[in-house]
Amino acid sequence: MSSRRFTAEEALLLFFDSDAEEEISEIEDLSDAEDNVIDDPDFQFSDDVEDSEDESAVVSPSDENLGMEQSSSTEGTWASKDGNIKWSTSPHQSRGRLSFSNIIKMTPGPTRFAVTRVDDIQSAFQLFISQPIERIILDMTNLEGRRVFQEKWKSLDQTDLNAYIGILILAGVYRSKGEATSSLWNEENGRPIFQATMSLETFHMISRVIRFDNRDTRVGRRESDELAAIRDAWDKWVEILPLLYNPGPHVTVDERLVPFRGRCPFRQYMPNKPAKYGIKIWAACDAKSSYAWKMQVYTGKPPGGAPEKNQGMRVVLEMSEGLQGHNITCDNFFTSYRLGEELQKRKLTMLGTVRRNKPELPSEILKIQGRPMHSSIFAFTEKATVVSYCPKRNKNVLVMSTMHTDASLSTRDDMKPQMILDYNSTKGGVDNLDKVTATYSCQRKTARWPMAIF
Repeated sequence: MSSRRFTAEEALLLFFDSDAEEEISEIEDLSDAEDNVIDDPDFQFSDDVEDSEDESAVVSPSDENLGMEQSSSTEGTWASKDGNIKWSTSPHQSRGRLSFSNIIKMTPGPTRFAVTRVDDIQSAFQLFISQPIERIILDMTNLEGRRVFQEKWKSLDQTDLNAYIGILILAGVYRSKGEATSSLWNEENGRPIFQATMSLETFHMISRVIRFDNRDTRVGRRESDELAAIRDAWDKWVEILPLLYNPGPHVTVDERLVPFRGRCPFRQYMPNKPAKYGIKIWAACDAKSSYAWKMQVYTGKPPGGAPEKNQGMRVVLEMSEGLQGHNITCDNFFTSYRLGEELQKRKLTMLGTVRRNKPELPSEILKIQGRPMHSSIFAFTEKATVVSYCPKRNKNVLVMSTMHTDASLSTRDDMKPQMILDYNSTKGGVDNLDKVTATYSCQRKTARWPMAIF
C-alpha cells in the first residue's frame, strides 16, 4: 500500500494535537526519609499537596492549638551550634511580612517578546530553535558530512534540518524512545509521516554527522571548557529561555539528570534518579508550569582542582539571577541560612528542607527523642524561620524559610506546618520537567554525549 506524503502543516498539526499536553500529575508529599532526603526516583506523586491550597485549614499563631505543639521546654532563646545566630522560640513581632515577598513585577506566562513574535506554529518553533542556532548546526554538520561521506554528502539546508528535528520531536510525542528506528520507517506497521519526511538512510546519515562545533579546533577549546563540543549552540539556547516566559511567584531550583551511559568526562552517577547515569544539569523552573527558565550543565570540578565549596549557594544565586520578588524553593543540598540572607539582598525569599548538620541550627530543634508524633517546634530570627516536624516517632523533617514569619499549623489530622505544605506544593517544578521530558523523550540511542544533551 502506498503511503501519502504529508504537508508540513499537516505534520505540525499532527504533532501539536497529540496527547503531549495532558496534565502533569501532582507532586509527591514529603517523605519520612531520615535527614530530610526526599528524592523520589520513581516520580510517584501523592494528593496531599492539594491541601496546601486550603487556607481555611491553617491555624494562626494565636490559636490555642499552637501552644499544644510548642512544649514548655522550648521557651526563650537558643544559640546556633556555631554560636553565631540567636534563635527565638517566638516570632519576631517587628519582622512582619517582608515587603518584597511574592511581589513580582512581571506577569507570569509568555513574555511580550514571545507573544509579539508568534504568528503560527513555525514561528513558535523558531523562537526556541533560532536562526543562529540553526546556522551553527548547519555549518558544523555540513563540514563533518563532507569529511565523512565526501562527494556522497548532500549539503543540508534549513528545511532539511527542521525536518530532522521534527522527526525527533514527533518520535517523542509517539513515546518511541525505546523503539528501533527501523520500525518507525517500516512499510507495513511504521508511521507514514516518517517515510514521507525523509528516507531512513538520510536520517541515519544526518544522525551520524550532526555536529555543534568544529572538531578540528575542539582539542584546544576543551582544555578550558569541557562543554566545548556543544558550547556555542547551548549558550544561545539557554539565553533565549528567560526571554520567552515569566515564571510565577514560586521558582524551583534543583538538579536533573539527562540519561547517558556512554563516554563523557563529566558523566555523573546519581542513584536516586531513575536513569542512574547521565549528565547533570542545574535548572530553575516555574513551580507551576515546570517551564525551564534557566539551565546550566555541570561539567565537574576543574582538572586537578579542589571540590567546589558552597556549590549549592552558588548554583541558586546564578539560577535566580534576573528574578525579583519571587520565592526560591530548593532541597537540602542548597538550603542554608547564608543563602537566605543573600537572596533577601536580591529581594527574593527562600523555602527548603535543611540538613540537620548545618551549623546555623540550634541543637534544641534537632532533638526528637520523646517528641509526640505530628508535633512541631519552631525557631525564629529576624531573617528566617525554621521548623522541626515529626511525621512519625523518632523521625523529623527540618524546613527553613525566609518567606514565613509565624508558626502556622494546618488543622489536618497530621497538623503539618504551613511551611511544609507550601514546600510540598512548590518543590516539584524540576521533577515534573524530568517526568514529562522522560515520557516524551526525543532522545535516540547514541554514543555521543552532545547528542544526548541536544
